Amino acid sequence: MGKEKVRLNKGEYVFCSIDDINKISKPNIIAYIKERQGFSVIISKNEAIRKKLSFYFISAWITLQIDSTLDSVGLTSTFSKALSDEKISCNVIAGYHHDHVFVPFAEKDKAMKVLSDIFNSKNYSL
Repeated sequence: MGKEKVRLNKGEYVFCSIDDINKISKPNIIAYIKERQGFSVIISKNEAIRKKLSFYFISAWITLQIDSTLDSVGLTSTFSKALSDEKISCNVIAGYHHDHVFVPFAEKDKAMKVLSDIFNSKNYSL
């Protein structure tokens, strides 16, 4: 069998809002985006606790290891609809090479099954 197309990254991850991005060492940041209110950062839950940052959404980080491009049409809607049908929220970040999905930590196994059923299927193609 080929390489799995859905990978669950170890750990718990949180989204935090901070004013100064330099409060967190760059290697500890999974992703960030500058917003009008400051920086939204995704970091490990342990890092947020160490830095005494507030958070409320504890998530699992799932990486879709599929061949897609930044201008692919329909990829996000395909998996977000499947997760929505199962009442699983998701926050999606498109990286240059892969899409990354953050789901409620308590729903990680259910989300992995939903995503694996889609992307590990021999019938799936973009």
